[in-house]
Amino acid sequence: MAYFLWQKLLTLLLTLLAAAALIFAVLHLLPGNAAQVLLGPDADPQAVAALATQLGLDTPAWPRFTGWLRGLLHGDLGHSYAYGEPVADLLLQRLQLTVPLALLALGVSCLLALPMGLYAAAYQGRWPDKLLMGSTQLGLAIPSFWLAMLLIVVFAVRLQWVSAGGFPGWTQDSGGGLLPALQALILPTLALAGVQTAILARLTRSAVLEHMGADFVRTARAKGLGRHQILWGHVLRNAMGPILTLLGLQFANLLAGAIVVENVFYLPGLGRLLFQAIANRDLLVVQNGVLLLVAMVIVVNFWVDVLHAWLDPRIRLSGTGR
Repeated sequence: MAYFLWQKLLTLLLTLLAAAALIFAVLHLLPGNAAQVLLGPDADPQAVAALATQLGLDTPAWPRFTGWLRGLLHGDLGHSYAYGEPVADLLLQRLQLTVPLALLALGVSCLLALPMGLYAAAYQGRWPDKLLMGSTQLGLAIPSFWLAMLLIVVFAVRLQWVSAGGFPGWTQDSGGGLLPALQALILPTLALAGVQTAILARLTRSAVLEHMGADFVRTARAKGLGRHQILWGHVLRNAMGPILTLLGLQFANLLAGAIVVENVFYLPGLGRLLFQAIANRDLLVVQNGVLLLVAMVIVVNFWVDVLHAWLDPRIRLSGTGR
């Protein structure tokens, strides 16, 4: 197990380094000049050049890349060109919305998808199975941003049950509170959870069907247990391996998907920060924000692999060549 962990950790570090290099290269191939954007199109060229020198944009790419890596190792992500604040502080502030939003969407997906997949498997081939799996096909076909706009039209514009966007904050000092904040995240959570619920429900159904004919199910029936007890107490517990793996991957997808949904609902999360930073050519914010998302995805996948190896010794033994 120790060798497996070291192997996965080395892969994680190399992947992060490759991702950092790719992000830096792609951003510096983009047209435009951050100094020009900040000062406006009619700014004096000498003022633009002076600001570019102040921001370090006139130095070669390699020294900037290595300096960025050194800053990452020391926790110094630099200062935002547009906001004039430390990039680390900006990212931490925005994560306070993006991470809870992703967790809420993941929770809603579990609450909806697990019963759907379980009962679709229990009624395999009959009308409940066809109805539930048909609804998942619809969920897979609807993009998150389109579902977000549909929810706004129905629940915010027509019914006026919730606001169409914005976020009041988690504390009363910021003008909000826990309940107003959760109310503001209802529609974004549902928009994010739509596709993920459909994927998780279909996988749950497949995983449950693989165990429906197992010996322990027949033994449970012989003991006189009801269908509900067998499904929830025995079958689902034994089918949780692939489901847990998918949950880890879904959390990573939700973090990335929040970028679009946050912009639809004007939420001050990491996604909206990146959108504004791209528009302002605020390269340090974009670099560090995208790398943070990539790092979170890689770390989640790392722990999913570790959990799988812990649950199934064959995986870690195959990694050692035995």
